[in-house]
Amino acid sequence: MSSSYAPPPRVANRYGTPKPRKPLGRVRTLVVAVLLAAVAAVAAVALTTGSPEVSSKDVGFALIGDGRASVDFEVTKDRAATAQCAVQVLSENYAVVGWTVVTIGPNSADDGANGGGTTAHRTDVRTDSPGVSGGVNACWIVED
Repeated sequence: MSSSYAPPPRVANRYGTPKPRKPLGRVRTLVVAVLLAAVAAVAAVALTTGSPEVSSKDVGFALIGDGRASVDFEVTKDRAATAQCAVQVLSENYAVVGWTVVTIGPNSADDGANGGGTTAHRTDVRTDSPGVSGGVNACWIVED
């Protein structure tokens, strides 16, 4: 008795004899190992190169005259870091009518009353037309 499978003669004549299958176990294992190594490398880079966190909270908004508005906001960041925040004023149809970038330097070490590096800020923003709301669009840490 032969160890390989032989199809009936009519099938073999029509389609040809089947090719012997190669074991794919090693290839699959190698592909899975390479994919796992790539995922681990990406995760390690993502976890080690994160930038310091910064967050903001809108506190208030006021029109202070023709073409000017005042925006109050709080920023929480590492005390030693310098951040920049983009502050905007919006019209009633949510169009940006005023925009400025505010730089927030390192906090003093004696300022423990604000808890965890949170500081309050007020900035005036020039506007093209009357605004109905204002606030921080985004904040980021400035690398030295």
